[in-house]
Amino acid sequence: MTTTDTPLTKVLGAKTAKALEQHLELRTAGDLIYHFPRRYDERGEHTDLRGLKVDEQVTLLAQVQGINVKPMRQRRGNMLEVTIGDGSGATLTCTFFNQAWRERELRKGVWGLFAGKVTEFRGKRQLNGPAYQLLSADATQDDAAAEIEEFAGALIPVYPAAQAVPTWVIAKCVRTLLDTFEPPPDPMPAEVRAKRNLTGIGTALREIHRPSSEEALYRAKHRLKWDEAFAVQLTLVQRRARAAAAPGTARPRVQAGLLARFDAGLPYELTEGQREVGEEIAADLSRPHPMHRLLQGEVGSGKTLVSVRAMLQVVDAGGQAALLAPTEVLATQHFRGISAQLGALGRAGELDGDPEGTRLTLVTGSLGAAARRAALAEVADGRAGIVVGTHALLYEGVDFKDLGLVVVDEQHRFGVEQRDALRAKAARPPHVLVMTATPIPRTVAMTVYGDLETSILSQLPRGRSPIASHVVPGDNQAYVNRTWQRIKEEVRAGHQAYVVCPRIGEGPEDEESPPKDAEPARRPPLAVTEVLPLLREQYLHGLRIDMLHGKMPPDEKDAVMRRFAAGDLDVLVATTVIEVGVDVPNSTVMLILDADRFGVSQLHQLRGRVGRGSAPGICLLHSEAAEGSAARERLDAVAATTDGFKLSEIDLEQRREGDVLGASQSGKHSHLRLLSLLRDEKLIKEARAEASALIGDDPDLSRYPALAASVAALVDEDRAEYLEKG
Repeated sequence: MTTTDTPLTKVLGAKTAKALEQHLELRTAGDLIYHFPRRYDERGEHTDLRGLKVDEQVTLLAQVQGINVKPMRQRRGNMLEVTIGDGSGATLTCTFFNQAWRERELRKGVWGLFAGKVTEFRGKRQLNGPAYQLLSADATQDDAAAEIEEFAGALIPVYPAAQAVPTWVIAKCVRTLLDTFEPPPDPMPAEVRAKRNLTGIGTALREIHRPSSEEALYRAKHRLKWDEAFAVQLTLVQRRARAAAAPGTARPRVQAGLLARFDAGLPYELTEGQREVGEEIAADLSRPHPMHRLLQGEVGSGKTLVSVRAMLQVVDAGGQAALLAPTEVLATQHFRGISAQLGALGRAGELDGDPEGTRLTLVTGSLGAAARRAALAEVADGRAGIVVGTHALLYEGVDFKDLGLVVVDEQHRFGVEQRDALRAKAARPPHVLVMTATPIPRTVAMTVYGDLETSILSQLPRGRSPIASHVVPGDNQAYVNRTWQRIKEEVRAGHQAYVVCPRIGEGPEDEESPPKDAEPARRPPLAVTEVLPLLREQYLHGLRIDMLHGKMPPDEKDAVMRRFAAGDLDVLVATTVIEVGVDVPNSTVMLILDADRFGVSQLHQLRGRVGRGSAPGICLLHSEAAEGSAARERLDAVAATTDGFKLSEIDLEQRREGDVLGASQSGKHSHLRLLSLLRDEKLIKEARAEASALIGDDPDLSRYPALAASVAALVDEDRAEYLEKG
C-alpha cells in the first residue's frame, strides 16, 4: 500500500517522478495527493475565453471550430492556425509553426484540453504552440485522455501544471496513486468533526481528485479547507498562549516622566483613536510579559506619534527603544521627524538639550567611521534611549544596554531573520510593536497575524486634507497634456509634486526579444532615468527637478530629500522608495506613470505622500490599460475611494491568495491550497474558535498526537517560526 511518505519513484517510476520533482517540487505520495486541482471543467460547458489575460498560463476545455494552413511571411515554412471556441461565441487562435501534420488530428468538432501562455498578436489573443489533449471519442487520442474521461466523468480536474508536465499527465499520475493509496488516520478530533459536520479525510482526498458529484466535491473541499484553517489557527493560538506566559520586563508608565512632558508640549490634541490605541499599548508595556501588537493605520493616521509615545514610556521605565525602518530614506525621515517632535527632550547632553531628557540616535550603513563609533557608544552605554535605524541595527557590534521595545515600521519589508536578530539583542524578550500603513483584510490579519493583538487607527488628524484621484488614459493626448499643465499650476501656487515611475532604468532589460512571428512585446515600464530628461527639456521645462531611487548612494539620496523637504526642488521623479514614511506637507500632486504596473495597496501607499498639509492633494494615475480591462478596473477602484480597508479587499480579490504565510521566506513548498481568505471568513472564524477551545484545554495537543503531526505537516516548523517572529 502507498502512504503519504512513499516516494513517488516507487509509485510512478523514476522518469515521471523526476519530472514531477523537477518542475512541481512533488516528491512523495503526500505531496501529490495534496496537489489539488485548481478548478474543474465540464465537457460541453464553456470556459469564458473573454476573461483570459495576456501572459497568463491557462488550461482550457474547448472545441476546434476551424483550421487554416498558410505560408509564413518572414521566413520559409508554414503556419497552422486552429480556432477553438468555448460555446459562448468567444474564440481563441492556436498557432503551430511548421507542424501542418497536426491538421489530421485537430479536426473541426473535436473537444480537447489546450494548455499554454495567452499572447496577443494584431489585437487577437492566441496560444503559441500549446500542448493539448484531445477528448473526443472520434479523434486520435492516447490513454491519458481516456483515463481522464473514465475517472472524472462530467467533472474534469485541471491541475496547477508546468509546460513539461501538463494537467492531464498529473491526472494520470493521481489516478495511479489512488489505486494503492492508504489514507492516514483522521487527525481531526471526533467531536470537532461531528460538531462541524466534516467528512472523513480519506473520502475528502479521493473526492477532491475524482469527484463523484458536485455535492461530494463541495464536502471534500470544505473538509480540506477546514484542515488548513484549523492547522494555522492552532499554531497561532499556541504561539499567543506561549507569548502570554513568557517572562518579560514590565515597563509601566511614569507619572511625571518624559512622556508626560512630551504630551504637555504637543501643539495639537491627540485624536480619539490615538488615545485609545495609546492606552492599549501602555497597558501591554506595563505587563511582565512581552507585548506582541500589530498597529494598522491608514496613511497619515499618526502611527509614528503613537510609537514615539510608547518608546518614551519604555525610556521612562529605564529601558531603550529601537525603531527599525526598511530604507535609509525612511530611517532618516523618522529621525528628523522624531527629533523635531522631541525637541530638547531628545538632545540630552547637548548645549541646548534638556538634562533630564534622553538622546535620539541614528544608525545607518552610510555613517562615517567616527560618527558610527559615537552612535554605537551611545547605544551601548544607554545614553541613547531611542535608536532609529535600518538593517544596520542588526549588525554585530550594535549592542544595547537594555533593549525594552522594538518598533518595526512597514513590517512586510523585513525578513523573519532580520526582525528576530534585533529582538535577540535584548537580555530578555523585548516588547514588540509592528506597524503597517497597508490595510490588512480581517481574514488576513486573523490568518497571518493571529498571534498578535491588533490595533487599528482609521481616524485622520485634524487639518489633514482630502486626496482626489483620477485615471489619466495614456492614449488620450489631451488628458496627458492637461496632466503636465496641472503639475505646473500646483508649482506656481507654491506647492511641490512627485512623478513616480515603476523602474529605475539602469542596466539592460530582463525581457527577452520575441521571435519574428510572435506578437509585439509590451513596452518596458517607464523609468526614472529616462523620464527625468524629458521632464527637464520638454514637459516641465523651467521647473527645478531631480530624481530619487534606491540605487543612489545614501548621501546623494539624503541630499535630494533634504532639498525637496526644504522646498528647493519643485518636482521629485522617484521610484517606490518614497512609498512609505516620506513626509513633505507642501507636496500636493502626484503623477504615477504606468500606474497599472503597481498593486492596489502600493498605489494607495504612494498617494498617501500628498495632501499631508493644509492644501488638498491630487493623485493622477497614468495608464495605457484599455478601458474595461482588469488593470483599468483596478485603477478605477483606487480612484473611486480612499478607504484603504476597502481597497485591501479588492487587492486580495485580484491577487493570487496562495502563499499568505510567507513561503518565499521559509523556502518551503507548503502553503494554503484551498482556503480563500476572501470567501472563507466564516470558516476561519469557526476554526479560530475551535482552536482556542482545544488549546485552552490541551495547550500542547498531547491528547491529540495525530492532530499535532498534521499541524506540523501543514504548518511546518519554519513556517511556525515565521508566524511567531512575524
